[in-house]
Amino acid sequence: MVEWMTIISIWLVPITIMMILLIAIIKKVPAYEVFVEGGKEGLKMSISLLPFLLGMLVAIAILRSSGALDAFISILQPLLSKVGFPAEIAPLAILRPISGTAALSVTSEIIKMYGPDSFLGRLASTMQGSTDTTLYILTVYFGAVGIKKMGDALKVGLIADFIGIMVSVMIVTWLFM
Repeated sequence: MVEWMTIISIWLVPITIMMILLIAIIKKVPAYEVFVEGGKEGLKMSISLLPFLLGMLVAIAILRSSGALDAFISILQPLLSKVGFPAEIAPLAILRPISGTAALSVTSEIIKMYGPDSFLGRLASTMQGSTDTTLYILTVYFGAVGIKKMGDALKVGLIADFIGIMVSVMIVTWLFM
């Protein structure tokens, strides 16, 4: 079984590219020209995303380096301990909806400190995979395409993140405690 999965993973990308090129030939689409045009559009899009991305990264850096995040978590710690939420995971739960990079940094710190097979390492990994970067998506992608009214998307995204965080804690606690 493992051998087949290895063979599939090795050949999946080249076969996909070959199929795309074959379909382009059959439909008489100039594949290279379309690819170059897509690259141009992608470059324009990345340049338009830069101000939004820079603003988000600066805000996150200020939040982490100022100590505001640690102060906020220390205020919440009594409440977190009452509901069984590990305070060590709170920075990840707060940063994950904001920035994937910042959340990955926190996850790496947790895994480095407690180990990948520890309860907190497993919880951080599960939480990382069970939530999304809602505010980042709304700021960068919605801003890039000019969507101004994003209230409902924000509510739904944050509710989904909250559910992902809570279910991560419940499942990892249930499976590994």
